[in-house]
Amino acid sequence: MAPPRQPIGITMGDAAGIGPEIIVKLFEGGLPYPAVVYGDAGVLDAAIARLGMADHLRVQLVSEPDVAAAGHGAIRVLNRWQALPPDLQPGIPDPLAGRAAYEFLCYAIDDALAGKLRAIVTAPLNKKTMQAGGADYPGHTEILAERSGTQHYAMMLANQELRVILVTIHVALRQVSELITVDNELQTIRLAHDACRRAGIQAPRVAVAGLNPHAGEDGRFGREDIDVIAPAIQQARAEGIDASGPWPGDTVFMRARRGEFDIVVAQYHDQGLIPVKYLGVDEGVNVTVGLPFVRTSVDHGTAFDIAGQGIADPGSLRAAYELALDMT
Repeated sequence: MAPPRQPIGITMGDAAGIGPEIIVKLFEGGLPYPAVVYGDAGVLDAAIARLGMADHLRVQLVSEPDVAAAGHGAIRVLNRWQALPPDLQPGIPDPLAGRAAYEFLCYAIDDALAGKLRAIVTAPLNKKTMQAGGADYPGHTEILAERSGTQHYAMMLANQELRVILVTIHVALRQVSELITVDNELQTIRLAHDACRRAGIQAPRVAVAGLNPHAGEDGRFGREDIDVIAPAIQQARAEGIDASGPWPGDTVFMRARRGEFDIVVAQYHDQGLIPVKYLGVDEGVNVTVGLPFVRTSVDHGTAFDIAGQGIADPGSLRAAYELALDMT
């Protein structure tokens, strides 16, 4: 983990999305701890002007992510990639902005691995524009894992009411069943346990959702819950982890929300993310568990439809920033 007096690194994400706006709003509200933005100074300057904050907020270019005093007045920006065009329009997808989002993230990862950052907080990127810009990845998580050399990792979504971690992430639904193996299941249960311990929960209660309706109903709706998920839970319990299940996916999240469990292991993307996002994206945070550094993120997308209009809510970004501080 990075030394505690290193700054938080915030990646700007897709410059044509709402990332620049929510970053400006985050800094305008003042930060209790130093942060540096991996992004484009011109784009942030334009966002400041559109929001009418030029009289009290400015961009300061830096060459390294060293610690500076926290407070109001300046957004410290680090950009080792090329400058984006000054006529880049918010809300209009652009492959160059997609490529820049990838480059900003890569530089932040490299600095985090070098011990120059306390944690990484990411604003949203757009998969389609990033891929059009030549970076063919399904999303943030896969880039973070590959560039950091991480083999065992998982996506966790959290808010004030619910924590959910995923066994499979960005894959087609028809591929999920073949990826549900005892090893993958057990690794995710371990990561869930460790994530809760890192959040200050001394004895985490890990609930594991079933893959099939009613957790398979004794094999009537599929054998995965009996033959794969249950043995992984038994092995986790043998390791001292308080894991239980597989529980029916249509009720386990409600039970966790009521306080019966500390985290839910979901089998696939929408099974886990729909319950979290239904509770509201304003305070939701995405955490990549298993990396050699802390990475948190907003739990929403680039929102091209409202970019540049001054109405984007920075709540999820602030929650991600605050969680990054708590976890380090």
